[in-house]
Amino acid sequence: MDYLEKAKRVLDVEIFELQRLRDRLGEEFSRAVALLKDAVDARGKIVVLGVGKSGNVGAKIAATLTSTGSPAVVLDSANAMHGDLGMVADGDVVLALSASGETEELLRILPAIARFQVKVIALCGEAQSTLAQNAHVFLDVNIEQEACPLNLAPTSSTTVMLALGDALAMVLLEARGFDKEDFAKFHPAGMIGRSLLMRVHQVMRPASAMAVVRPDAMIRDVLKAMTAVRAGAAVVAGEDRHLAGIFTHGDFARHFPNDPRIGERVVADLMTLNPVTVHKDKLAVEVLSLLQRHRIDDLVVVDDENVPVGIVDSQDLTRLKLL
Repeated sequence: MDYLEKAKRVLDVEIFELQRLRDRLGEEFSRAVALLKDAVDARGKIVVLGVGKSGNVGAKIAATLTSTGSPAVVLDSANAMHGDLGMVADGDVVLALSASGETEELLRILPAIARFQVKVIALCGEAQSTLAQNAHVFLDVNIEQEACPLNLAPTSSTTVMLALGDALAMVLLEARGFDKEDFAKFHPAGMIGRSLLMRVHQVMRPASAMAVVRPDAMIRDVLKAMTAVRAGAAVVAGEDRHLAGIFTHGDFARHFPNDPRIGERVVADLMTLNPVTVHKDKLAVEVLSLLQRHRIDDLVVVDDENVPVGIVDSQDLTRLKLL
């Protein structure tokens, strides 16, 4: 048996179904986002309802919504009729998930939910199903084939449902103006929290630990300055203290084979002009982006006057668990 070919077939089927989902997105999706936004803006919440695999997908969608600033709760279908309906309030939106739209445990709850002033968004695969017909907005998650070779185990159907939930959450995030700093409030722990909550001046090496030289400094003296502070780069600044350039160990290594007397040259001849910089008050996450985008290891930190006040070494970010 060719396991790789079998695996690729599974992915191909799911990719095909995701493409079908993308192609049929329409005005109903926009209506759903508007309902969700209105509810959250009015301090309501999103109540996610599903059974079995749809319930598992719903729990993930609820977690994504909550972590991006849209409060969501999961209503357990088994306990809903025994008190858990107390979590539903007027002004909420119910996100109901069912591949068939005829899940008995879910349909049993609909009449009780109808007593509240809530909107129902149905994610299901049958437009004529009981769930779809009793929803304010119907989002079609129908599939032609499960990725299961028996066409039985929920695979393509749950992937499509989850992807549509992600689309709702991410579009809602943008519609509400949720930004990186908002995200940091809900993710204070781990690498995400550190990189989003910390500012550049909190992770940089200060001026006292930075090699700063004048443009007319000899390369041999630049190397001594770098060695003295154990830095991989020297910041070049003019008499006005404004940033002029940067010279790194990498620059030295590239030039040395062709110029054995490089130590006698002035750094202005070999430095990188207009190096990539970051402002000291930016979020640390900006550092990660700049280092990766420009493929550099050292980033000069400047103030409002473009005066270098520190430097960020990628090795420091590893130590701080930001990389």
